[in-house]
Amino acid sequence: MMKMLVVFMAIASLFSLPVTAQVRDSLTRTGLSEISQVNQGNSYVTFPADIGNIEPLWFEANIIPNFYIRQSKNSRLIGVLTPQIMLRMYQEESFPVRTPGYLPQLTMYYLLKEKEYAGLLSIFGRFAHHSNGQDGSFFNDDGRINLESGNFSTNFLEFGFIATNINTRLNAVRFFKSSFEFHPQAWNVEELNGLYHNYRWHNALSIFKLPVKNRVYPRKNADISLKGEATWMFGNPDSREGYPFDRLNLRLTFYYHPAFLEDIGLFVQYYHGSDYYNIYFENRLDVLRFGLMTEKLRF
Repeated sequence: MMKMLVVFMAIASLFSLPVTAQVRDSLTRTGLSEISQVNQGNSYVTFPADIGNIEPLWFEANIIPNFYIRQSKNSRLIGVLTPQIMLRMYQEESFPVRTPGYLPQLTMYYLLKEKEYAGLLSIFGRFAHHSNGQDGSFFNDDGRINLESGNFSTNFLEFGFIATNINTRLNAVRFFKSSFEFHPQAWNVEELNGLYHNYRWHNALSIFKLPVKNRVYPRKNADISLKGEATWMFGNPDSREGYPFDRLNLRLTFYYHPAFLEDIGLFVQYYHGSDYYNIYFENRLDVLRFGLMTEKLRF
């Protein structure tokens, strides 16, 4: 785990060179629309070939449509309404889709600073709901969490900033995000209190390698991208085996966009940490997965 962090930080350091006038037009085209798309995430579907301790799946799908609320393309303030849905289809004969995750959210972005030759700095705030659409008892008779029909529901706030800059030598755009997520206890179902981490500190570094410029098609998908994410959870649970490292979630995603595809590409992802699939939060995952991912981001 530590080796993965060291390797990722070494790669990220290559993308920290200053911006020159040669890419001034690229920086101008990178605004809140691109920043928000990176932060909101991409829709994806995995192949049935996960490697790790997750239950056998036909696929995991994450559907993230974004609806933009803004006055103009050059606006320094925009809103994004996202009715996100996540589901897993298990390799079972009947009722293979259990407790889909519903994550509707409203996010506001504000472009705080636009400094020539340096980059962009923006802040954002988010209100989100996370539930599984079930109304059964949270616990089974044996005291274990009811994963099949137990009611899971929480609401949370997230605030943070996103720094954007361009590396000229590698013709790449870099986004760094740091944010704080807060789940008030009054906004959780009662059974979650004392079991669920109410505070989360998110950090993410995304790097997009841009294609060679083309006068006919000036805006294109990135050829490849790399995204590393680290989340530290705190508040309430602290006695589980593995403390304190069980509070750390890590995710590393590599994305490749073949030239013959329009809005989708191939990705490989490694995840280590608590299960993010709603009521499965007490499970610990170490999984390597492959699949298809949408990437409508243009530079």
